[in-house]
Amino acid sequence: MKYLVTGGAGFIGSAVIRRLMAETDHEVCNVDALTYAGNLASLDGIADNPRYQFVQADICDRAKMAQIFTDFGPDRVLHLAAESHVDRSIDGPASFMETNIIGTYIMLEVARDYWRGLDEQSKKTFRFQHISTDEVFGTLGPEGLFREDTPYAPNSPYSASKASSDHLVRAWRETYGLPTLMTNCSNNYGAYQFPEKLIPLMIINCLEGKPLPVYGKGDQIRDWLDVDDHARALILVSEKAAPGTSYNIGGNEERTNLQVVHNICALMDELSPASPKRPHRDLITFVTDRPGHDARYAIDASLIKKDLGWEPSISFEQGLRNTIVWYLENKDWWQAIRDGSYQGQRLGTAV
Repeated sequence: MKYLVTGGAGFIGSAVIRRLMAETDHEVCNVDALTYAGNLASLDGIADNPRYQFVQADICDRAKMAQIFTDFGPDRVLHLAAESHVDRSIDGPASFMETNIIGTYIMLEVARDYWRGLDEQSKKTFRFQHISTDEVFGTLGPEGLFREDTPYAPNSPYSASKASSDHLVRAWRETYGLPTLMTNCSNNYGAYQFPEKLIPLMIINCLEGKPLPVYGKGDQIRDWLDVDDHARALILVSEKAAPGTSYNIGGNEERTNLQVVHNICALMDELSPASPKRPHRDLITFVTDRPGHDARYAIDASLIKKDLGWEPSISFEQGLRNTIVWYLENKDWWQAIRDGSYQGQRLGTAV
């Protein structure tokens, strides 16, 4: 099979591509604009593989996207390209509207034109798979879980842009018959994550002896999913799911943000005794909460287990330890980011 992966130099996209190259015989075309969070160093190990190719391109460039479809001839499209950080969406929502909404519209239109030109058998096997987030559902109270039929109620510019793109995917399926798939995942973590996100930011700040900023009281709850478990689920959906289906993908690992930071501090005390300041809990600093901060996310992933047999295989405790060890052993990867596009500054304070 030929997989066209948008956003393949990003955190989740690169994990998917590494797994595709390691565990399948599929060909992969990685399309990425290489904006601030795109990093080809995340794919160094496969860059020379004859089954892999990279094209630097913006999904909003319709002519370029059409040319890529024509040249590569994909059987599967995994659409991961997106602006994804809530704090950045608060500071500057325009790029989120452009990439996540307009970019998805263009990808759907190009895919539709391409799909219409295929022979009948290829039409039946083609899939356009859209990767989204649980944040489109808004916030949960202390009880309950997000299901595939949970009404949308996005509360940030980021989640609103992703909700919009989800609705576009549904509309192109219902109106034009495009064979689409969709997944909504919980919070991912793991190796190669851009250090503006909670877990890598805390790890690196520990190493540098900098404050560990915790929003509000740190009582917001998230469901944590190891990125390798997520990549495995995405590939399984692409191979096995029926057109028109949607799946929630979660780790069944709810934690408050403060619990996560405490866990990181304890592991850093153990694994990085040479850090500038220990115990690392002394670095925790409570800061003004993010505007519109959702209180709780939690995923009901029972449907994908029932239909496809997928369930998370990596516990949060083991996954977090693996992640910290990776950041300790791969300073060159994240130090290049710290020296360039992002120095760990607070984002998303605008009201």
